Amino acid sequence: MIIKFNLSLFNLSCPPWLILGLSVLSGCTVGPDFEKPVDHPPEKWADLPAQQQHSQAAQPSLIIESSPDQDWWRQFNDALLSSLIDRAIQQNLTLRTATTLLAQSRAQRGIAGADQFPLLNGNASYSQVQSSQKGILNLAKSLMGGSGVASSANGTGMAGSANGSGAGAIGLPAAGIAPFSLYQYGFDAGWELDLWGRVRREQEAAEAGVEAAREQHYAAQLSVIAEVARNYIELRRLQNNRIRVNQQQDIAQEQLDLTTAKAMHGVVTDIDVEAAKARLANLQAQLPQFDQQIEQTINQLSLLISSPPGTLMSELTSLQPVPAMPAVVAIGLPSELAMRRPDIREAEANLHRALANIGMATADFYPRFTLSGSTGLQALRLQDLASGSAWQYAMGPAIMLPIFQGGRLLSTLELRRAEHQQAAVAYRNTLLTAWHEIDNGLSAFHETQQRQQALQAGLQSNSRALSLEQQRYQQGLTDFLPVLQAKAIKLQAEQAEIDGAGSMATNLIALYKALGGGWLAMPEPDGSDKTK
Repeated sequence: MIIKFNLSLFNLSCPPWLILGLSVLSGCTVGPDFEKPVDHPPEKWADLPAQQQHSQAAQPSLIIESSPDQDWWRQFNDALLSSLIDRAIQQNLTLRTATTLLAQSRAQRGIAGADQFPLLNGNASYSQVQSSQKGILNLAKSLMGGSGVASSANGTGMAGSANGSGAGAIGLPAAGIAPFSLYQYGFDAGWELDLWGRVRREQEAAEAGVEAAREQHYAAQLSVIAEVARNYIELRRLQNNRIRVNQQQDIAQEQLDLTTAKAMHGVVTDIDVEAAKARLANLQAQLPQFDQQIEQTINQLSLLISSPPGTLMSELTSLQPVPAMPAVVAIGLPSELAMRRPDIREAEANLHRALANIGMATADFYPRFTLSGSTGLQALRLQDLASGSAWQYAMGPAIMLPIFQGGRLLSTLELRRAEHQQAAVAYRNTLLTAWHEIDNGLSAFHETQQRQQALQAGLQSNSRALSLEQQRYQQGLTDFLPVLQAKAIKLQAEQAEIDGAGSMATNLIALYKALGGGWLAMPEPDGSDKTK
């Protein structure tokens, strides 16, 4: 068998001829060193130039490329929404789970960091010893003869000699060793010399794990904030639409009464009466559906603040409009995205951790040097422990050289390299996904703003039409039925405008989430590093 060592496999960060000398002084770190990935983001968001072709003066919100506000939900100027988000940040159970995961990663970092320090253990013991007469002592007696006396070549045996040979000199009486007590206490110490940086790479990987857990916490916080805001907007949309549907139901009832009266005088047919009844029934059928959706949305908000169902019912049943859009929406620059999105920062930390694991796997190819020692006192009588002659010690270096492990080390290194490639692909995918989410978010927000402008223009036209019908009725030119029809059409336009306002606010929330805003709203959970 031929054993070869390929130094190029180890990817040393210092010249091979310096290994022996410099490693003793400071230690080398094998494996590749981490460098932050270099990205090439677009200079501008793709949708922004197209959006600027339209006049933004009449749109509810103007988009600018300045840094986004971290507390973006406060731009809605809704105190209750801000209060719900504050409570969710403090009480949400998903965030508490993320906090415990962050604490676990910090503890893991402390465990990894402990390997760079010497280990010191104290020990004390008392033993009552009885040796087996059928064990090693039985073998010793057979070597010395059945009587426990050493046998000579002629078989005569000899109890002892002048030079101290024989059974008496060995100290093994024919009757064996009597039971005895053994007292001892002392200290054991050991320290692995991290010549190749295995421990340092382990600590580096653990530190990257803490960073990844921290970003997971920020991502969870951002998701919870966005969910609270989205459900709150949806609640206000449902409540305002229910009011409009209820008003349409009242109008439909008046239309039915008038149509029935006209049918009695032969002005209209029974077909018109049945059509009016159908409109009323359809509106009545919508109300239970709205009530169910409203209750479920309130319960969802209660869940987000980790409260039982119905907790927020009294607080949220009062009617409030859909929050107004902010005048300015700051989206930042593409080059700032990697600093804001927690999922990108988490992917970078995972990439760092995977690279440090390669260094750990590489260091396993090198010998391990350990310094160990022990010292203490040992005596057969307790009072003899105070004597200096009871002191004993042992110390010295040890080396462990991997020679043959069935390919485990090479396979482990290949595994770590494959994991690093996977982390690199995941990082690129996370970054690309973020760019697409922002581009889609900008497009959706821009389109809903244009749609909202058209809905508002239609609502104004319906309001003018209702005013004209009311004037015609007051002048005696028509009966009241066209007025009721104009009112119903206006209420439908109001309902569409409310839906548009809700969609616009929801798309703005999704845009802010894609931009990574809001995860610095609460300081990182406190934690302490302890070395034990």
